[in-house]
Amino acid sequence: MDQVIEESSPDKLKVLPHRQYVTRDHLTPSTALPDPLDQFRSWFKEAVEGDDVTEAENMTLSTATRNGIPSARMVLLKQVDARGFVFFTNYTSRKSKELTENPHAALTFFWREIHRSVRVVGRAEMVSRQESEEYFKSRPLGSRLGAWASKQSTVIGEGVLDERLKKVRERFGVGDDTKEADIPTPDFWGGWRIIPDEVEFWSGKPSRLHDRIRYIRTDDSTDEHPVWKIERLSP
Repeated sequence: MDQVIEESSPDKLKVLPHRQYVTRDHLTPSTALPDPLDQFRSWFKEAVEGDDVTEAENMTLSTATRNGIPSARMVLLKQVDARGFVFFTNYTSRKSKELTENPHAALTFFWREIHRSVRVVGRAEMVSRQESEEYFKSRPLGSRLGAWASKQSTVIGEGVLDERLKKVRERFGVGDDTKEADIPTPDFWGGWRIIPDEVEFWSGKPSRLHDRIRYIRTDDSTDEHPVWKIERLSP
């Protein structure tokens, strides 16, 4: 059933019966791959290669201040490597400031169309400068210019961003007809890697009796050689 909204009074909104979730596979500790990053890559490829999921790389990044005040926003996954999940951003942004003072974070992927979700809890580290520069060079010209023009997360007046972008284009000699230019990576821009300590895979089932498995990094693990315990969770 599609989601239905009922407004019983001006200040009260109720969400009525929701559609049922159904997945073909049966997710258990015995059917899951031994490593959560391998399991993620398998699911991600299915999400990307199918025709249903739009922007499978969308993920919610949750951070917190040193005092524990949380915030969350959508970012784009750009790489999954042997250590974890990588995204790129401005190092002066709110998310980067919070990751610097409290290097713990959570990620959530929700692929509604195929009734799957992945939740990650882990530690944040900056990627190497080389990795940041390699990715920055792969971005479209407009995105590279925009990275220089935007002081991400700061309050800005009307027309200020356009003026900043104009100055950046002049600085790097980029005209209206310029198709490509050598734009250096800003010192204040780069990547973060979330190294997982806990990863949960959720597979939707009817009557809310969903399949859930959780990978927990064991105490004798290292980041280079992780050891995982796999558990089934109640729905």
